[in-house]
Amino acid sequence: MLRRHQTKLERLNFHHLFYFWVVAEEGSVTAASKRLNLAQPSVSSQVRKLEEELGGELFEKAGRGRVLSQLGREVHLHAERIFGEGQHLVDFLNGKASKKPTRLVVGVPNSMPKLLAYRLLRPAYQLDRSVELVCLASQYEDLLSDLALNRFDLVLASVPIAPHVKVRAFNHLLGDSGLALFGTKALADRYRAGFPHSLNEAPMLLPAAGTELRRTLDYWFQQLGIAPSCVGEFNDSGLLKEFGGAGQGLFAIPAVIQAEVCQQYGVEVIGEASELRESVYAITQQKRIVHPGVQAIVKAARDTFLVQTTGELS
Repeated sequence: MLRRHQTKLERLNFHHLFYFWVVAEEGSVTAASKRLNLAQPSVSSQVRKLEEELGGELFEKAGRGRVLSQLGREVHLHAERIFGEGQHLVDFLNGKASKKPTRLVVGVPNSMPKLLAYRLLRPAYQLDRSVELVCLASQYEDLLSDLALNRFDLVLASVPIAPHVKVRAFNHLLGDSGLALFGTKALADRYRAGFPHSLNEAPMLLPAAGTELRRTLDYWFQQLGIAPSCVGEFNDSGLLKEFGGAGQGLFAIPAVIQAEVCQQYGVEVIGEASELRESVYAITQQKRIVHPGVQAIVKAARDTFLVQTTGELS
């Protein structure tokens, strides 16, 4: 293993990076040499020079072959974006449409309703170019860590990134929505009258402790002077709604997707709490959004989806 050291942009040889990218794409030096029409020793030499520039090995042994190392995977991710966009540019300059779709990698917190995430991301498919959408769900903190490593173009979140978090990123408020409480018909018939005080001792499926929605609900219950009975706690919004659709308890979801929730899970609205707000943010590494897919998502959300926000795309 070579020793890692600081690399400056002006020292990075993009020819070496390109040869590495082709090797990683093709899966071997032999296949890459055929694609590049170069001798194998020449391609191997270029990759070794890149390793010397970066101060680490890009491939490691795996059985009889070689696979990308951890550093190699990180470098390949960046190279994929660099040369993918470069191909778009070449196709544009040659007056033809690019065959390769624009890649959009999005991080979605486990706690975010997937119906909400779908409605937010859907406008990316309405661009005049093909899009390859990659969605990865995880814990919010893990998503921010990966964003710092440039693994995401966008992270959706219900809270802005806090000033003390050591990640260079920017919050773009998309809007907010009131909350609604849902349950099966039997539960709705039982708890709809006298809402919201009827929720006292009602079976409740709650988001995991520490999430923004959980804090909002706990504070609301406290203000109302009621104590619902927690029968389930989930860090995955989809699983929570599955239990809710099965009649195990009541649950709260942003009211903006109530029609889809009722249709998909066979539940009814028990009541709305418009005074409770669930915000949605797009978090990116850039202050000014340049990715066309992210631009489409932000504009559609601000224009037609959630509460209107003012100003240009930041």
